[in-house]
Amino acid sequence: MFRKKNDPTLSAPSEEDVAKMLNSTNKLAAENTKILATIARDYLKERKSRRRWNWVLRGLVLAYVGFLVFAWVSKGESTPRGAHTALVELNGLISPNATNADDVNGSLRRAFRSKDAAGVILRINSPGGTPVQAAKINEEILRLKEVYPEKPFHVVISDVCASGGYYVAVAADTIYAHPSSIVGSIGVRMDSFGFVDAMKKVGVERRLITAGEDKGMLDPFSPVEPTQVAHATDMLKEVHQQFIDAVKKGRGDKLDIREELFDGLFWSGQRAMELGLIDEFAGVKEVARDVIGEKKVVLYSPKKSAWEKVLKDLGAEISATFFEPSLRLY
Repeated sequence: MFRKKNDPTLSAPSEEDVAKMLNSTNKLAAENTKILATIARDYLKERKSRRRWNWVLRGLVLAYVGFLVFAWVSKGESTPRGAHTALVELNGLISPNATNADDVNGSLRRAFRSKDAAGVILRINSPGGTPVQAAKINEEILRLKEVYPEKPFHVVISDVCASGGYYVAVAADTIYAHPSSIVGSIGVRMDSFGFVDAMKKVGVERRLITAGEDKGMLDPFSPVEPTQVAHATDMLKEVHQQFIDAVKKGRGDKLDIREELFDGLFWSGQRAMELGLIDEFAGVKEVARDVIGEKKVVLYSPKKSAWEKVLKDLGAEISATFFEPSLRLY
């Protein structure tokens, strides 16, 4: 049952066996050491690579942010050197959400302020917009002309200069256009929609709660109130008269005053010159070379892509049409 003390299985290992065991243990330890060394080396390599890419990404982010800051700071702020004609552009819908007075006036101020600019041209291609934005640009032009009386200011009409666009144009010393340009539309409008009958057909009930009898004035989902329409019409007449006064102040005796001139009609450039709405036929290059005397033209307006202009004008038009029943010179 019990082994005897002289059992050979209980004898001490020989020196040879001990040597083999030690050798085997050393080999295993050496292999483990190699594996650990390889793992450590790969880990360090990965950390270095990750750290290097982190710095690269940080550098790219900082470069991008720096580019955006530089573009924002220098947007339209370049100061051209050498004698030239300064060009400012007014394109598209004149609105706080599209081509607004702050942007245009900022470009105009830089152009007038430039000592190397022999004169300033405002090129307009606009169907109009809000009376406030148009009036602000008109007023700023008149102010700049007083501050810099020695610097000529001309407007060159491209395809369209109607309503609010023409409100701006009349502040110029001289207005140039093409015989086929569309000019005029001296009037004011307010746009909205009426969905009352459509709601009845669908079976929708309008629930409008206001504090103030006329607070829901011109609500497209409520019936039209004659007194509210009369009030809105009187307001339109006031703004219209302000427009007319600006045109008369800017054009003076050049106008062929007649009743239909201020009824909102628009004309070709050819007819507009006969009515005194414009002065001559010419483009930017001709005015710069032959009138101002500096054929080199430098743009002072911030540059925008065509896609950006389309999206901005489209967004402003949708907003004004469906959500902002405001006054428009358009």
